[in-house]
Amino acid sequence: MIIHKSFVTEVLRTALAVTFVIISIFLVMRVMGFLSQAAEGIIPVGGVLSLVVLKMMSYLDVMLPLMFYIALIMVLNRWYSDHEMAVLASSGVGIFNFLNPLGFLVVIVGGLVTFFSFYLTPLSLAQGYNLEQEYRQSSEVSGVVTGRFVEAKDGNGVYFVEDYNRASGNYENVFVYRASFEREGVVVAKTAYRTEDKDTQDQFLVLVNGSRYEGNPGSPDYRVVDFEKYALRIEPKNQTKLYLPVRARPNSELRESDDPKLRSEWYWRVAKIFTLPILAIFALALSHVDSRRGKSTGMVLAFLVYLTYTNMLAYAVTLIRKGDIDSGTPIWLVHGLYFVLACYCLYRRNYNLPLVPEFSLFSSKQLTANS
Repeated sequence: MIIHKSFVTEVLRTALAVTFVIISIFLVMRVMGFLSQAAEGIIPVGGVLSLVVLKMMSYLDVMLPLMFYIALIMVLNRWYSDHEMAVLASSGVGIFNFLNPLGFLVVIVGGLVTFFSFYLTPLSLAQGYNLEQEYRQSSEVSGVVTGRFVEAKDGNGVYFVEDYNRASGNYENVFVYRASFEREGVVVAKTAYRTEDKDTQDQFLVLVNGSRYEGNPGSPDYRVVDFEKYALRIEPKNQTKLYLPVRARPNSELRESDDPKLRSEWYWRVAKIFTLPILAIFALALSHVDSRRGKSTGMVLAFLVYLTYTNMLAYAVTLIRKGDIDSGTPIWLVHGLYFVLACYCLYRRNYNLPLVPEFSLFSSKQLTANS
């Protein structure tokens, strides 16, 4: 049917535009956050793009239903505003006729949400976690941060490392000033690497092929000592330990776990898929434009439905995460409640009835009493 094909095409085109706008806003916000970490030396500048892409992919399973919902409302609102829906209704094409193309769209978007929720989101979060761990270990090894002068923990020295070679695991172009030497001086080396004493677990920075300068230049006791290896004990910097987030855990671990936190994540992954058909029905029912009330009424009501729906789902997941409830019953109750409400709104809209019948009953009684 030409109308169905046009509807699917416009919704997909609008969804792509909405996706581009929302992802652009998301990228700007995340890039600023990662650049601030790069400025502090926590992560390298070259790793910002990788982390941003992985972070964006981890949120697409939540963003896609919202983008789809917005696209549906925008397309249907435009069709109502241009009186296309009125023309279709006069031709015998009502709201229920849009359920077939809507179901086709729900299957497509639902497949994407399922793929992201169960596979790509956990994978991207795990990859991001591994990258952050690698960057922190490579850039904050025992208090040494690449590209920055870092004061020693005891305040008696300064370290500077120009770069870190991940292929060899070595630091390059190292400068160390220590006031705790026998005589005040500096040590420079082309390369260095970290090592740990197995008995004491003390951290050492081993400098390779460098020189040690002691004393004041020009004084009789000034000397330069070349060395092949020189080990410096350095105090470890306090680091924030990263833990693998629950959202990055594999499906098998979540499904078979008795931990409320892991079990709630499994229910949440499943719940995101079932929001799509319910939101689609709400979009079809609430996108009606009344010329006497303007376009904003339906839009505001549609977004209120989305906010209350997602927040109630989040609250149900929180109850499971805290261990107050052992099963996913609250989540299915929320889905069932909003599905019934969506079907009710669609039924009332199909017969051009007000969504809240109490108002019409009240006004009819009032008219009867006045007459």
